[in-house]
Amino acid sequence: MHFRPCSSLAIALGANLGDPAASFAAVRPLLAAALEAWAGAPLQLSWSPRFRTAPVGGPPGQPPYLNAVLLGRPGAGAELDASWPDPAVLLGRMQELEARFGRERREHWGPRRLDLDLLWCGATACCRPELVLPHPRLRERAFVLAPLATIDPDQLLPAAASGLPVAVAEALASLPLVPGEPEPLALAGDPGWPEGP
Repeated sequence: MHFRPCSSLAIALGANLGDPAASFAAVRPLLAAALEAWAGAPLQLSWSPRFRTAPVGGPPGQPPYLNAVLLGRPGAGAELDASWPDPAVLLGRMQELEARFGRERREHWGPRRLDLDLLWCGATACCRPELVLPHPRLRERAFVLAPLATIDPDQLLPAAASGLPVAVAEALASLPLVPGEPEPLALAGDPGWPEGP
């Protein structure tokens, strides 16, 4: 399945406190419902497998993360190809879900019970204190690109201010290897999250 950046959106999920697998399974239907309510129309949603990843940035000694990505596009007959509703409204709903799962914003890139990041929303480009789209570090994060590549390696990432659109697989392959840092590991599916490698 191929998604065009002008008509798709992507959300990254991450957690490394509590029971991340249980949090992912519990938030999944809530996030899908919040997305459809925000869009005002049915959406086609594709979920990546869950990945175990090393922490990036933040304080030392954090436990590994569980990461995944949700890719969405308008459902059949929807008229959202040109523009989505205000992404700031969606961000607010995502932050409400984070708070519901115990997210506390104490430390930049610190450990968390649930983190939901809007990676892009159609062709929207914005730079506000609370929201930058497309996500400024999207092309630098293996923990985002590896899950995206399992959904659609040919998906074009939105053009950043300093570059042209690039396919997910190409962006992932161009990331430098970090000595001693394990590559993202795709985990087997289970009843709460059936997608697997």
